Amino acid sequence: MTPAAPTRRPANRAPREDRAPREDGAPRTPGPAAGTPWRQGRLLAGPARRPRVLFGRMYEDPAVELAAFPPPGARVLCIASAGDTAAALAAAGYEVTAIDLNPAQLAYARTRLEDGAPAATGTAERLTGLGRAAAAALLPGWRPAAVADFLRLDDPGEQRRRWTAEFDGPGLRLLAAAALRPAGALATVLRPGFRCVLPRGFDEVLLRRIARTVARHPNAANDWAWRLLLGRERPGATGGIAAPGRVRLVRGEVVEHLERCAAGSYDAVTLSNVVDGPGPEFARRLRAAVEHAVRPGGTAVVRSLREPGPGGAGRAAEDRSAIWGVVRVVRTRTDGVGNR
Repeated sequence: MTPAAPTRRPANRAPREDRAPREDGAPRTPGPAAGTPWRQGRLLAGPARRPRVLFGRMYEDPAVELAAFPPPGARVLCIASAGDTAAALAAAGYEVTAIDLNPAQLAYARTRLEDGAPAATGTAERLTGLGRAAAAALLPGWRPAAVADFLRLDDPGEQRRRWTAEFDGPGLRLLAAAALRPAGALATVLRPGFRCVLPRGFDEVLLRRIARTVARHPNAANDWAWRLLLGRERPGATGGIAAPGRVRLVRGEVVEHLERCAAGSYDAVTLSNVVDGPGPEFARRLRAAVEHAVRPGGTAVVRSLREPGPGGAGRAAEDRSAIWGVVRVVRTRTDGVGNR
């Protein structure tokens, strides 16, 4: 079937936080949030406490969405997280709705989008900061000055050579194994629902993904490489992400939101890695909800830390953030979802 042309709605006048989108009889079953570990608003194991800001920045390259989505003006949904993707889509001219189940994360995204608040340190940044500090303390090649010099390179060929010769050595591999193996430090501090997300041999997997990225994308222009490897913003980076009046904020669970929407409410959606953690039933419901809420011929993007399955890695190599095993872009159809 020829994809239906998207209908346009007036641009949002101001960011607002909604708790429940309208209902119109779309297929639903209760309680999707109960099936996802994201509902706790915490990455780390321990007694249940109030939700925390998990991500001070987003580790997703919106260039993937900007290349895959329909033209600007389309109605799009994204995961709010730290607000970076929502801001990039709004700046490109999309009509953006951003959703998050974690009230602390949503409030944080709102301060960045509405007020231009600076990036804060979330749980993810604290964890990666510990890894960088250990590497800098134990491995001379990983001291900040050496890493910064590496990140100023703009020739992927030279980057690949130097990564192999100066950074990806036995010392780094020992540290990565101690931190990232199934019985390593990271697995012991994560909530049980997230431990299964890490691929077997995640230490070697992550180093391969970083090597893939530095061999393909110039470091000097890669914001995500600077944040991951050095914990700093790239010199000359714009920094703030303020998009006042241009993003609609929704507190809720993404599957339930999509199920409650009118059919074809969105032209495209990008779902971060919400499939990491929940089980197969969540993924099945998400797929059906996307088919319902995204118009025929629309686009969906989903990421995962897991190693690729039979469908391959998709566009993972195109995402400059370096951490993803799968970046899948799919097209909705009246007869199902087709991979691209």
